[in-house]
Amino acid sequence: MGESPIRRLFEIAADPSIISFAGGHPAEELFDVAGLSAAYSHVFATAGPRAMQYGSTDGEPEMREAAAARLHEANVPTAAHDMMITSGSQQGLGLIAQAVFNPGDVVLVESPTYMSALQAFAVQGVEFKALDRDEAGIVPEALAAAIQMWNPKAVYLIPTFQNPTGISMPASRRQQIADVLAGSDVWLIEDDPYSELRFTDDIQTPISADPRLDDRSLLLGSLSKVLSPGVRIGWIRCPDAELRERIGVTKQATALQTSTIDQLAAAHYLSTHDMEEVLTPVRAEYKARMLTLVEELSAVLPEGSVMNQPAGGMFVWARLPEGYDTQELVFAAAQAGVLYVPGPPFYVADPDPRTLRFSFVSNDVETTREGVRRLATVLKDARPLAEIA
Repeated sequence: MGESPIRRLFEIAADPSIISFAGGHPAEELFDVAGLSAAYSHVFATAGPRAMQYGSTDGEPEMREAAAARLHEANVPTAAHDMMITSGSQQGLGLIAQAVFNPGDVVLVESPTYMSALQAFAVQGVEFKALDRDEAGIVPEALAAAIQMWNPKAVYLIPTFQNPTGISMPASRRQQIADVLAGSDVWLIEDDPYSELRFTDDIQTPISADPRLDDRSLLLGSLSKVLSPGVRIGWIRCPDAELRERIGVTKQATALQTSTIDQLAAAHYLSTHDMEEVLTPVRAEYKARMLTLVEELSAVLPEGSVMNQPAGGMFVWARLPEGYDTQELVFAAAQAGVLYVPGPPFYVADPDPRTLRFSFVSNDVETTREGVRRLATVLKDARPLAEIA
């Protein structure tokens, strides 16, 4: 397990002169500071002593109810007792790793995939196997073959606005994946932090909604991308009571509980706000920023580059022509005052040195244009390694 290169890039991005497309940081100016401040004030006024006290490891009842309600709205039947509240979904990944994996277990993953999940799982000494994928996500036949070949403990997927590629599995592909997993004893670890940041009216139902998977599915969610990452509220949906208890014991040993005041404030906020109304302007602004980034990049990326246009989420994924190395170019980009994340660290096998990820949510439209102008000064002087040789 190595240090995340994104965390190292954050240190550079702290320089106010740098325009960063690196981290998936929500736009600060879109936070509902007044609404959250009122929620905290209400909790201190009505339940101050309780809010300042130790709480339940599994989560406060109000927050478990609120999280279950969020999943109901996403077409995932969920009871409050199925929920484990966590300090962000990253803690959830770590707890799952400790409760589910033993050294040597095989975990099937998309490649590329979220690198901090790989870090969380790697702590337990697992072995990763990459799954074949296409423009719709992992290939069902490849999943079935990998299960047969490797006898994995789990498969880790981000079906909606995947990090880093932005790909979203269509409903038909999700059904095919569920069919494969329903005929196996493989755990599905489904990460869903981005689905509410959609740019269309199409609500993507998680694979975990399939009742056949209730005894082998773990669905992670978070308020970090839609409310505030600083509040640190996430959850694990785990209908299997035995594993949920094991995760709870793991949490007791590592963190005791998730912040009581944060849970109560978040639950109150959710109970007093229509999140569709809250998120409508956020989605519109993020869509405008995404379209600007795609338009500007299409004019400066080298001829032969390919790039996605996501229908939601936070990220645009691009691939430069053969011979380019984005890990080499990132240093020149930083000197020019702009950052992106090179693609290779997201892979568990056969990393593609030509790939790179841009986050479009942190910068407004004009800052995005200026950032791409800075990147253009780097790209115009860059040449494929074959030409340099």
